[in-house]
Amino acid sequence: MNICFLMYPWEDIEPDNDTSLALIHECVKRNHGVALCTPSNLTIRNSVTNAFCTVINRMEKVSNSHKTFYKQASIREEMLPLAGFDVIFMRANPPLDPIMLNFLDSVKDDVFIMNSLQGLREANNKLYTAAFGDSHSNIIPATHVSKNKNYLVRQIKESSADKMILKPLNGFGGSGVILIEKSAMSNIKSLLDFYITNSDGSSNYVILQEYIEGADQGDVRILILNGEPIGAMKRVPGNDDHRSNVSAGGSVARHAMTKQEKALCKQIGPKLVKDGLFFVGIDVIGGKLVEVNVMSPGGITYMNKVYKTKIQSKVIDFVESKVLDKLQAFDRRSRLRSEVENA
Repeated sequence: MNICFLMYPWEDIEPDNDTSLALIHECVKRNHGVALCTPSNLTIRNSVTNAFCTVINRMEKVSNSHKTFYKQASIREEMLPLAGFDVIFMRANPPLDPIMLNFLDSVKDDVFIMNSLQGLREANNKLYTAAFGDSHSNIIPATHVSKNKNYLVRQIKESSADKMILKPLNGFGGSGVILIEKSAMSNIKSLLDFYITNSDGSSNYVILQEYIEGADQGDVRILILNGEPIGAMKRVPGNDDHRSNVSAGGSVARHAMTKQEKALCKQIGPKLVKDGLFFVGIDVIGGKLVEVNVMSPGGITYMNKVYKTKIQSKVIDFVESKVLDKLQAFDRRSRLRSEVENA
């Protein structure tokens, strides 16, 4: 199997805790061909979609350590046609580049893409949770998305809670997430100006969300594969930060999924699969869905350390099965075509 990881540059990988590296390492250990490219390295040559790829050279012996593997791996640069790969594994960081998806549209019928292009288009930002139709806020905290500052101020004033969460629509890794309080209403308008209005006159959407009690104790990251949870961890905020993202200084701990969290996964799993979102990370607080991460969900290395497991093995097992299904379907159709033509 040949797999292309569409992600950030090889030199930007953090070998101690990088989920993409864990997946790459697992592929190389299984003797699959592995290449990486960034969205900016996509190109068209003679009407064929190619990429300037960083190719990992075959290794006689692959270290079990991700960090050692990263140090020992030798790479070369090649321009390669994307339709020649069996898999394109999407691991690019948000925000989603729509031009990247336009390039990939030309190969989506030839290659298994994880996650699907249509799924990424629908779910690449925090609006996707609205697709679950939870008008009574049973599984999703009450949420407002707008550019209208007066409307957002009114929602804060009318809220029965003293605190709410404000964050940019296209943020990731906890960037831009702040806790706002009614006692500091004098600062709200200036905050909204900062988040919404750009220096060039354009504007951004922001999310105003119900503050869930217990959020100060952290959230739960759950990784979902093919609609089923395959790992979970508790993320605990640092001493000086309300955000629990590890990239923002949070720490991780073991977590046994609650009955409510399992029910949540069961409720949203079928839609994720229907949308071609096979590998997803969800963030949950108090049993409520806060975010769905579909572009480059992380957490594998932390879960592996906490539970002494190898979640990446399950992910690559699934990818291999999807490629096998695609090849078998192609062989069957070719065989049936031959029968018709020879009749």
